[in-house]
Amino acid sequence: MYDYMEKATKNVDAYISQAPKETRAKLKQVRLAIKGTAPHAIESISYQMPYYAFKGDLSWSKRSIVWFGLQSKHIGLYLPPPIIAEHKKELAGYKTTKSAVHLSLDKKIPTSLIKKLVKARIRMVQRAKTSRA
Repeated sequence: MYDYMEKATKNVDAYISQAPKETRAKLKQVRLAIKGTAPHAIESISYQMPYYAFKGDLSWSKRSIVWFGLQSKHIGLYLPPPIIAEHKKELAGYKTTKSAVHLSLDKKIPTSLIKKLVKARIRMVQRAKTSRA
């Protein structure tokens, strides 16, 4: 992990501006893909990373959409389960965990894939909201 990440940041602009110069464009691409897909989401910092969630009265875990964070060799895209498992085929070329996709800093940022994953998470949150009504 980069040293800059140990410093607390107040917002996503500060997070990106503190990142090494050579990584900023990729971080901006990830951010734009998320914001373009979830334009009404709240953007903040959680776990020292950019975080996106819905407003509302659902519990924090049920309204969370996505986080992303810079690591030494990749950008981690973090989505609550089971999103990663449900998209195993599309993610075959990426290192994944139960709740993360590693986007290599050496490759092009897969914005269409990010958008697809974020849309899937949004649908899951919307179903949770509807089931409460």
